[in-house]
Amino acid sequence: MKIKPSRLKKGETIGIVSPARWMKEHELYKAASVFEQMGFRLKIASQNFLKQNQFAGNDDERVKVIEEMFEDREVNAIICAKGGYGSLRIVDMLNYDLIARNPKIFIGYSDIDAILISIYEMTGLVTFHGPMLYSFIGEVDPFNITYLQHSICNPEPYKAEFSKTSQVKVLRAGIAEGELFGGNLSILVNLIGTAHDFDTSGKILFIEDIDEYLYSLDRMLLHLRRASKLDKLAALIVGEMVNIKDNDIPFGKDVNEIILDICRETDFPIITNFPCGHGKHQLTIPISIKARLECNERGVILSLLESPIL
Repeated sequence: MKIKPSRLKKGETIGIVSPARWMKEHELYKAASVFEQMGFRLKIASQNFLKQNQFAGNDDERVKVIEEMFEDREVNAIICAKGGYGSLRIVDMLNYDLIARNPKIFIGYSDIDAILISIYEMTGLVTFHGPMLYSFIGEVDPFNITYLQHSICNPEPYKAEFSKTSQVKVLRAGIAEGELFGGNLSILVNLIGTAHDFDTSGKILFIEDIDEYLYSLDRMLLHLRRASKLDKLAALIVGEMVNIKDNDIPFGKDVNEIILDICRETDFPIITNFPCGHGKHQLTIPISIKARLECNERGVILSLLESPIL
């Protein structure tokens, strides 16, 4: 059963946690001030400032802070500070019964997608693939703020439109409806065959990644296909693939060519360079919410068909 969290209202409290890597203290406070300016209160867990090598504390400490934030009645939403690596280490340790009893908005992306997907798979709670604190340490993009705030505060479903002159490109035109599902490609591949494996049948799957080689993208997409995750998709949204590298001996295909090759025996709509992930623009995407994708020579429209919040 799908569980929708309550919408966040001005004056309510956002809890800040670091389930993976730690963030520099001055950057964390600078980024957190963006949410204070939006009219929210903040509860910044002391765990954010722990350092165990790359991680913001050990596995037990990172699990404990997430559970405490879900249980804390003063906290109305939870936003992760930073990704990197570490979420996969703790997804088997989380108390999902506790989370299901205390449903709240939970936001992150990249490495945090392991937690977003695991929470949804284990509880049915709608989670949000969207900007973290780390996204706001530099220039604040109004696009990111607008869609994040709309997604978690406004019960009216959003419609995101991109003209043919935008960064978003149509690889295969069409119209599709289905539940939104996905996240970081590397994380998705690592969840296959585990307790938090996922079904993509009838879904609009979105993927993105950073700092990978072209051959590695090909291998991971091939794994999705071999695991039957591309067989019954409604549509495929490929986010910005950032800092993608090639070897000294060229792989011979760019990202779009790899996508089309892996999906050559399918007929669902495909768009690429969509603003979700590590690029400048980050659309907040609620996992498991039904949406409609329209893509043709005029551009792309992604419309939520239901609200992700109560």
